[in-house]
Amino acid sequence: MKLASPRAVARRLHGMALPPITITPPPHGVITEWNIPITARDGIVLRANVFRPAPGSPGDLIRGGGPVPVIMCAHPYNKDALPKKVPWGYLPSPQYRVFHQPEPVTFSAWTGWEGPDPAHWVALGYAVVVCDLRGFGTSEGTGTMLSKQEGEDYHDLIEWAGTQPWSNGKVGLLGVSYLALSQYRAAAEQPPHLAAICPWEGFSDVYRDFAKPGGVREHGFFAMWGKITNRSGRTTEDLYAQALSRPELDDWWRSRMPELSRINVPMLVCGSFSDHLLHTRGSFEAFRRVSSKQKWIWTHRGGKWCVFYGDEAKATQLRFFEHFLAGADNGWDQVPPVRIAIHEAGDAPAEIRMAADWPPPDVTWTSLHLRSGGQLTENPETSDTSMVFANADGALKFRWQVSAACDLIGPMIFSADVSLEGTDDATLLAAVRLIRGGVEVPFEGSYGFGRDVVTHGWHRLAHRELDSELSTPWQPVHTHAKAEPFSPGEIVPIRVALLPQATRLRAGDVLELELRSQWLFAMNPFTGQLPARYVTSSTGSTRLHLGGAHLAELMVPVAGAQ
Repeated sequence: MKLASPRAVARRLHGMALPPITITPPPHGVITEWNIPITARDGIVLRANVFRPAPGSPGDLIRGGGPVPVIMCAHPYNKDALPKKVPWGYLPSPQYRVFHQPEPVTFSAWTGWEGPDPAHWVALGYAVVVCDLRGFGTSEGTGTMLSKQEGEDYHDLIEWAGTQPWSNGKVGLLGVSYLALSQYRAAAEQPPHLAAICPWEGFSDVYRDFAKPGGVREHGFFAMWGKITNRSGRTTEDLYAQALSRPELDDWWRSRMPELSRINVPMLVCGSFSDHLLHTRGSFEAFRRVSSKQKWIWTHRGGKWCVFYGDEAKATQLRFFEHFLAGADNGWDQVPPVRIAIHEAGDAPAEIRMAADWPPPDVTWTSLHLRSGGQLTENPETSDTSMVFANADGALKFRWQVSAACDLIGPMIFSADVSLEGTDDATLLAAVRLIRGGVEVPFEGSYGFGRDVVTHGWHRLAHRELDSELSTPWQPVHTHAKAEPFSPGEIVPIRVALLPQATRLRAGDVLELELRSQWLFAMNPFTGQLPARYVTSSTGSTRLHLGGAHLAELMVPVAGAQ
């Protein structure tokens, strides 16, 4: 496990003491309505805060004094939990102290956790409706997170907003994380007044994307998040307790997944390369699987919130919503479906490239074979051999020397024949690093962690069965329906999906593949990737078989650097 440098520790400490957050006072020219009751179909009263342009204000004049389009979000975090006013300004949410942002973040004092800024959108001629989901905040009832009930409630909230006298009848959804993934449920209910959605980083398969990626249980952030939501609301069940009791993907897990194929409204989804532990996979899956004929994916590898509240993202969101909510002929329909931010290091992109699909059709899928000398080459090992690492503290590393500058754009796949010794199941982690001049290149990662790898993938080895319907040539997807323990001496072919990325390589760079059973980083706020934590293997060894009839390769998506 790599330790953090003093500079990285200092960065974390500075971010905790002085998070780069600016909170502006509420502006004038806005009609505010608090705790408006909205009755759901079963009689439960949900509540919302409404912000809309006052007569004669800039936002009102943009719409000619008439009805306005609506931006909406709904979540379990209490719509009234806003920045606290203090003598010297406003206090941001404590999460900003823990999850460092690499760039400054600015929003108004009306902005709740991970939601759209009402002051920003009202000035542009929109009404903003912020809702408490059932069982949370001031809404009545008992909620069930990630459920169809939430989608039905959201449907009713949308229909209320779309039929108000100040509304033009077109509602768009916007928000980050839970405020993104709740949009999938709402859109799958197909409310008539829903005109477009913009889920900005939201998982779409709670099992595969977050709780048990590759079948490997996450018990860091999930445990913390579960305690917070259980404390703050009235819910029918404890999500984390359910996860502990359900190692395989069963009907309960499936009931917490939205029907992506039922989503048919225009969608702009943010697919972050910097949130591999939470939302990356699910955002790209949503882009692939929704039925919308008009859909776009906007990628980045920056900080989650500094990007969402940044000028470029807000301008993109505005252009999208102006087209579909306000009827603007602004050329949005001519925008290519995929915006790719290619990164050479850190959080700032080296280039922005547009593409017709994801992965880009022009990438060349290249097999890099693992060699017993620790190399990755385009030529496989010729004779049968094997290599082994101890699951408790061992690892194997393989390196590819980059001869000519290129870009790697897309997911990666690790395929191999493996056997286990001293155990019948194990966690396998495949991580890819970029080495430049003998030094590892850091990238922005989940939870404000600025020293992430290029990409990685997990796999619980006993979860062997592939899902033939969901798998693609570039992304194996396992059913996770049952565990099939290894027998002594049994050699099993495995495939591990590594998460989407877009990385620029220079001539002379080295791409390093590491195989291990332990997580990559410490779990602490100063030197590690707090609060990430995964179930790892502490007994036995994993043996990798190379050469002859055995497959051991890393498939990478190569595109020419432009």
